[in-house]
Amino acid sequence: MGSSRSSLSRVPDGQQLLQETGFSAAHLLRLHQRFQFLDKDSRGSLRSEDLEAALSENPIGVRIVGAFFQPGQETVDFPSFVRVLAHFRPTEKNRTRDGVQPDPADSRNRKLKFAFQLYDRDRDGKISRTELLQVLREMLGLQVTEEQLQSIAERAIQEADLDRDDAICFDEFRKSLEKVNIDHKMSVRFLE
Repeated sequence: MGSSRSSLSRVPDGQQLLQETGFSAAHLLRLHQRFQFLDKDSRGSLRSEDLEAALSENPIGVRIVGAFFQPGQETVDFPSFVRVLAHFRPTEKNRTRDGVQPDPADSRNRKLKFAFQLYDRDRDGKISRTELLQVLREMLGLQVTEEQLQSIAERAIQEADLDRDDAICFDEFRKSLEKVNIDHKMSVRFLE
């Protein structure tokens, strides 16, 4: 463990990321190696194409890649890369908050916000029927008919849309997923 911490000096913002993300020093080192592997031109940053190649098998890979980039941003550096990946860490059951610190990235609330943003492409704070249909098409593709997709979207909107504005806001999204084990659905066991 001591060697991992000393090697952390080679990782940009390593100590800060250790505190901020909850990753161990060994995980940060491994993520840095993977980042460097994806950074084929050794620029110190990744473009969307670099990440898309790694997520090409995922039906919503393009949406996930989009989560790494702010609007107008063309590259992502290592600290930003790690901060996004922290949403996929398994939730630490024993972690306590003092009320002053923000929710950690791997908290249920932050995972839900991250997932919500994958649907809310226009970033207006609501998931419209059109946005929901786009995600369903990407996820289900040719497995179901357009009519079935329309039906699924309609039912999802009807069930989640409590204020009847024909869209799903974050609070409605969160409420609709109360019984879903989001930690299981949105966790990647890093480097086990």
